[in-house]
Amino acid sequence: MAGTHELIAAYWAAAEARDWAAFGDLIAENVVYEAPQTRERVRGRPAYLRFNLEGFPGPWHLSVRRIVAGERSAASWVEFSEPGDSYPGVCFFEIDQQGQIARITDFWPAPADLPAGRAHLVERY
Repeated sequence: MAGTHELIAAYWAAAEARDWAAFGDLIAENVVYEAPQTRERVRGRPAYLRFNLEGFPGPWHLSVRRIVAGERSAASWVEFSEPGDSYPGVCFFEIDQQGQIARITDFWPAPADLPAGRAHLVERY
């Protein structure tokens, strides 16, 4: 069994490579995926694989910025990009007893402008 950090790195690498067989090997048969912003939920490996394969066509890419992992949980910060657009995502993972990803909670925040009332409180980068 690989460590949690390596498991999540392999998950993102398989997604970037569109290696859906390797991707599927990393997730539990009864995986649950949720995206709170859109209130999407997908249950089970076959449905989650279909969600990724059919739901995200096109020339997109992922790059991992950071993975923080414990024994049975992890969080990752990734950058999703497609022609003309890119945005960060934060994803939380729960790992089952067999060392597979059992639950995924995905946050893909939309870019937003800085509210004028806070501009004097921050440094922009």
